[in-house]
Parts: sequence; C-alpha cells; structure tokens
Amino acid sequence: MAEAHQAVAFQFTITPEGIDLQLSYQALNQIYLSGVRSWKKRVSRMKNRVIKGVYPASPSSWLFVAIAILATMYMQSDPSMGLISKIQQHLPLRYTCGAQGQTMLSALVFSTLLWLSLILTLRLCLKLLLSYHRWMFELHGKVSNTTKVWVSLLRLFSRRKPLLYSYQTSLPHLPVPAIKDTLSRYLESVRPLLTDQELKRMTDLANDFESTLGNRLQRYLKLKALWATNYVSDWWEEYIYLRGRGPIMVNSNYYGMDFLYVTPTTVQAARAGNTITALLLYRRKVNKEELTPVRNIPLCAAQCERMFNTTRTPGAETDVLQHWLDSDFVVVYHRGRYFRLWVYRGGRLLSPRELEHQIQSILDDPSPPFPGEEKLGALTAGDRCPWAQMRKQFFSSGVNRRSLDAIERAAFFVTLDDEEQGMKGDDPAGNLDRYAKSLLHGKCYDRWFDKSFSIVIYKNGKNGLNAEHSWADAPTVAHLWEYTLATDAFHLGYTQDGHCKGEVERSLPPPQRLAWDIPPELQAQVCRSLAVAQALAADVDCHVFPFREFGKGRIKKCRVSPDAFIQISLQLAHYRDRGGFCLTYEASMTRLFREGRTETVRSCSSESCTFVKALEGREVITSHGDAQLVTFFKVKQPESSTFFILKISGASLHFLMWVKKPGEPGCEMKLMVTFVSSQVADDGYGVSYIIVGEDMINFHVSSKYSCSETDSRRFGVQLRKALQDIMALLSGDPKGSSKGSAQVQPK
Repeated sequence: MAEAHQAVAFQFTITPEGIDLQLSYQALNQIYLSGVRSWKKRVSRMKNRVIKGVYPASPSSWLFVAIAILATMYMQSDPSMGLISKIQQHLPLRYTCGAQGQTMLSALVFSTLLWLSLILTLRLCLKLLLSYHRWMFELHGKVSNTTKVWVSLLRLFSRRKPLLYSYQTSLPHLPVPAIKDTLSRYLESVRPLLTDQELKRMTDLANDFESTLGNRLQRYLKLKALWATNYVSDWWEEYIYLRGRGPIMVNSNYYGMDFLYVTPTTVQAARAGNTITALLLYRRKVNKEELTPVRNIPLCAAQCERMFNTTRTPGAETDVLQHWLDSDFVVVYHRGRYFRLWVYRGGRLLSPRELEHQIQSILDDPSPPFPGEEKLGALTAGDRCPWAQMRKQFFSSGVNRRSLDAIERAAFFVTLDDEEQGMKGDDPAGNLDRYAKSLLHGKCYDRWFDKSFSIVIYKNGKNGLNAEHSWADAPTVAHLWEYTLATDAFHLGYTQDGHCKGEVERSLPPPQRLAWDIPPELQAQVCRSLAVAQALAADVDCHVFPFREFGKGRIKKCRVSPDAFIQISLQLAHYRDRGGFCLTYEASMTRLFREGRTETVRSCSSESCTFVKALEGREVITSHGDAQLVTFFKVKQPESSTFFILKISGASLHFLMWVKKPGEPGCEMKLMVTFVSSQVADDGYGVSYIIVGEDMINFHVSSKYSCSETDSRRFGVQLRKALQDIMALLSGDPKGSSKGSAQVQPK
C-alpha cells in the first residue's frame, strides 16, 4: 500500500472541526517535475520546427538581412526599388505610427519577405543538387569533374549542422519511370528464366499491356505523383504489409542479434537495465532531432518518426499503425505476467542501476499469471482477423482495455526470457541456429509482435530484438540497434561483478502488474492462434554460419565489389542446389527520395547466368587474367505479387565494432550483429549476409521444412563452396576449388 499512498498528491477528511487537508509535497513535486519535462519537450519541438523550417539558412540570418536593408536605407539608398514605399502605403498602422516608425516597419516586412525568398531559393537549389544521382555510377578512382563540382556545392549548402528532419523538404520526389522502360526492365529480368518461346509470349503480353491498360494506369500513377509526397510508399505500407491477413510473426517481422562472441554481462537484470537505458537515450536523440540524416549524402528520415511509442493494431480488412508522441513507461513480460515499468521519476530518466533494480523485482516476483494471461501474446502471432475480432469484443472496455492500452502505448516491449541463448556450449553452430529461431518467434506467445519492436533479454545476459516491418525497413532499426549495443557495452558499462553502474533511489514505486479478465471464449481463441503460430514456427528451417575463410579485404584485392562477389556466389550456390536459376529479390532502399522505402535489385541476370554456366562447365576459364566476374544489377520497380525463390537482404546493414579483449591489451575482438527476415516463397530461400570487417562474412539462411526441395544447411554448404570456387578463380589459385556440387546429408 505504500506506493498507493505515495501516488496521492493530497487527501482530505471531514471532521467536526472542519476539513482536514493533507498535502503530499513529494507527490506534488513529482507532478511539477513531470510538467516541467513535458513543457521542455514542447519548447524543444517548437525550436526544432523553426530551425528545420528555414534550413539551409538559419533563424539568425533574418537579423543579418534586416540589418543589411536598414543599413542601406540609412545611407539613403533604396535596395527594394520602391517596394518598401508600396508596403508602407498598405500598412494597417500607417495612421498610428510616425513616419520613421512606418518606414522602419516597412523595411522589416520587406526584409522578412526577402529572407523567405532567399530560403526558398536555397532550398530549390539544394533539391536540384540532391536530384543528381550519377555519382552512383562513377568508377572507383575515376570521379568525373561534374561529380566533383556537385560534391563541393553540396558541402557548401550543407555546411550548417542539420537536424534529423532538416533535409525532408529538400529531398526530391521519387520519379515515375516510363512504362516502356518498366516493361523493358521486367523482360530483361525474366529473360534468363524463360525459353525463347516463353520469352516471345511474355514480350507479346507486355506489348499488349503497354498499348491498352498500361498507359491508362500510367496516367493515374503520374496524377498521383503530382500530389503525393511519394507515389509508392503509402501503397507499399498498406498493401505489402498492413492488408496481410496472415500471421506477421515469421512472415513479416524480422530479428536482430546480440554480439556473437562477447556478452558484456551475464546478469539478466543488469543487461536489461543498460539496454533499456540505451534505447531511451536513442529516443531522446530522435525527439531532439540530434541524429544526423547524412550518410555521405542526405537520406530521408521519415521512418524514424514511428520508431517508439508505436503499435500495429489489427483490423477486419487492414491493420492500422498507431503512434503516440511520448510514453513514460515500457511493458515487461516475464513468466506469463505483464508489468508496466515507469522509466521516468520526477521528470528524469531512471539510471541503469535503478532500472536493473526494477527489473530484478519483476524477476523475483513469485505471483502466478492470471487465468489465460500467460499465452495471451499468441493473439499477435496468429492470423490477424481473429485477433481483430477478439480485440473489438473483449478489449474495448474495463480492465482489459486499460492493460492493452498500456502495452500499445508503451515506448517498446521487453521480454525477460527464462532460457539461455547464444553461440555457446559444445554445439555452437546448432545453438546459433536455435538462438536465431528464438529471436524470430520465441515460444509464439512471449513476444508482442504488434509493437514497433520488442527486445528480448535472456537468462544468461544475451539479448536480441524482434521488429515489426510495416513502419520502417531494417536499416532504420539496424542503426537503432547498433547504437544500443555500442552504448550498452562501451558507454554505460558494468561494474566488475556485472551490475549496472550508479545508485538506486529506494523510494521508487515497484513495477505495476497489468490485470486481465480473460473469459473462456477468449482463451479458446488464444489456443487457436497459438496453434497456428506454432505450426508456422515449427516449419522454419534457420541456419546461421560465419564464413571465416576470407572477407571483403581479399575480395577487394581482386578488384571486385564485395556485394557483387557475394551475389554471384549466391547465384552459383542456388544453381548447384536446385539445378537452375530463379527470380531473385535483393532489397535496396530508396531513401535518397522523400519518404522512400524499398526497391528491388534483380541480381539474377543473363550475364550472371552465363557466368555460372561457364564456371560449372569450365568452358571459358583459361587464366586469372582472362577470368572476369560479370555482375550487372538492374534496379526494378517494387513487386506487388510475384514470389521470389531467392530473397537476399542485408547489403546496407554492414557495420563492425572493435573492443579490447579483457586481459589482452594488444588484441582486438570482432563483434557481429545481424538483422534477418525469412524467405518470401514457400519453396525458396531467404538469405541475409553481413560483411564483418576484412576477413569474415556472416550468413543467415532460412527455408521451410515442409518443402522437400530446400534445406538451409545444404544451401549453406553450397554457398561456402561457391565462395571458395569463385575466389580461387579470381585469385588464380586452384587449391580448394573443384567442379560440381558439395555433398551434404539430406534433411
């Protein structure tokens, strides 16, 4: 009851002597400090709105323009060429102000208009600069003079430190490609997969489409592009993600791993405390717009807006993304119970040690789950329509509504897992696969898959992340997770016994248990949703392996792009695994354009197929000097319904962290972080790869056990062999390279 009394700011009783009023100054002080924090955030938002509204100029530049205009007028010169006099004639205060005051006010109005015109001109120039993309096609070491001038001008316009959203209004809109170009690229992408007769039929169909329905649809698309900020992204979000009625677990949500070789602490509560703190520090940077939108060149930052305090709510026909401006708490799941954990106290963020203390109180809480509470999260893992119906029927009022609101309004979701995971024990490879599956789906009820992201803290201190896909693409979340892991390990740190640093305010109110009233009908639906999710999870064949034979360092010595090298290796591996070629989807972001999301890179081309067949047949291999790796990538329009047999992702998620190994000051240890989603076709593969430094590449392969033609481990062996064979070809070293497919045990 102590925390209940602390939560009351004042109480009064009626006595024979009158009203006895008792004030809780501590509670009132907490209310005051919370209000101060709220107003500080409002002022900060207003300030940032002004700063980014005038970018690339600055608010202080108005004063410079005004002083310059007044100075020229003082020297009896009229820089406005008569406009100031005309403004003075139309001023509503011309009868109440003196002549000098009217002149001064007219000059300030003219200065403001001139200043706004200069801002619009600068913004237009910046937009034109950002519309230049030929720099992407420059040869390494041979940069054209045009690109050099462009770089210099871009630096000149961007010399002021931008806020996170400063470039948004200057980014160009995504252009609508000509329908003839779209169809030409489509035919080029399917050419290696069709016979001559099939290609002729497809060409006739494309020509017929262009001359009939295609041109009409193209006009509608151009019309939308005139008024929409981005003519693709809203449809992409709606029809690719939100309208899907199947489970988002596995099919849409993706995961991010912890460091593979290092665990900063084995204390579960301490790891949770630092991780939560790091995430909230990142949220503070997002709110204050302190993150830079520039990755060599400016990128669209719109996806950062819904990173926190966001959830995907189910609907009968389509889901809806809900976002709240702020949230002072997170929701924690542990052994079937849900807790609301307040992360602010009196307007200040709790210290990592205080958060550890609060998490430990949850771990030590012996109370059992409410009836039906333990597996309630399965509703978010199953089909969307039953979840939408149950939400409307049982979560519209009462205690269920309040508890569900707490989860959905939380900054993010936290799972305290009672298992141990990671690359550990006598079977590190198998444990790594199990670690990946745990992050992807867990027990199918101990993650809240609707949240923008959920973090998982395992019993042995390992952590990970599961992210919902509709609100943003993986690179946005990867940057968040990179910052979180780096801040956790290298900035916040731990004591020698593995606990968080800092002190604990013992008067902190404990985390609040969320209450539920789950009737039998709702429990029955939870069981049905859980059965659907478990069947889906059991079908996931996930294989993770680090490739250590070489990395980007040796690949670059062959004067080949590491990404191109891996892409052609994947084509070779698939050819050996399945005996043919297939549609290949490689994700590519379009954040060079405003509100850009994802495009498709078709890495299976006629040239890549020719190379693979030549390598297998040894028809054209003569010497190192003659062997050239052919990799032509064509960027296509996003697909709407085609299933890709081979899905590849991860090209933009490469980063490396270095730390000193404890006890060995001269040594350095690599830390690998991975983001992975599953395959998009039932009979295909999903492959994610991360280039880790100079001498390692980490691969994640997924497929389905129910497909007799796929095997993730078998594909992993083929991929390893393909990498070695192509390297032997390029380096002129035949050792380790042999013709044919590698042998693996059937699954």
